[in-house]
Amino acid sequence: MNKIAFITGGTRGIGFGVALALGKAGFDLAVNGMRNEGEVTDALEELRNLGVNVAYFQGNVAVREDRQAMVDKILSHFGSVNVLVNNAGIAPRERADILHAKEEIWDEVMEINLKGPYFLTQLFANYFVEKKLENPLFEASIINISSISAFVASVNRGEYCISKAGIAMATKLWATRLGEYDIPVYEIQPGIIKTDMTSGVVEKYDKLFQEGISLQRRWGLPDDVGKVAAMLAQGNMPYATGQAIKVDGGLHIQRL
Repeated sequence: MNKIAFITGGTRGIGFGVALALGKAGFDLAVNGMRNEGEVTDALEELRNLGVNVAYFQGNVAVREDRQAMVDKILSHFGSVNVLVNNAGIAPRERADILHAKEEIWDEVMEINLKGPYFLTQLFANYFVEKKLENPLFEASIINISSISAFVASVNRGEYCISKAGIAMATKLWATRLGEYDIPVYEIQPGIIKTDMTSGVVEKYDKLFQEGISLQRRWGLPDDVGKVAAMLAQGNMPYATGQAIKVDGGLHIQRL
């Protein structure tokens, strides 16, 4: 029987790259998104072509009722779930200098990028603990997708950086709380990844790559992140809970 993974924001960008990698690794997939299912049929069909069970769960992770409904529907459909991948996130609708940033933009980013994953993790963590108490051999893990923005300052999108820094601390908190149950919690910090979120700044980053912003002078791809997520989900880093893995082509390395 395949293990089941729930990926938020799993029909596009990094989330879709993660879903593809997990599907190739033999996971059945519970995929979340904000769009109607009819708008994501191509993505779902590509995942189903991997030969795994795929189900779509529409919902906004920022909304309490949506979070609970998705958990209930996943358990009803699959009967169980083993892996939570907190990937869903947004960039600020307006990039503004922090001297002039708007409070409503802050609230929107924080609701989706930080509050939603935090309380979705709470739901899954309680389920995982219950399953572990019933059967210590039950396999479960949580993977948070954050960003190099957790530690690299961008003053024109401060709310995004702070939301990702919050995810970094949430990873440590949940790893600490769930350690006694042997439920590992990991964080992946992607660098500059080619997705629809970065489509408006291609020229800017093409130039920065040429100038050596990262050691590997190319865009990161969703597949780069997906391969790391699959390794974690398969239990190939069992003694590394709380670890943050940077998938950034070496961008984080300070150089003189």
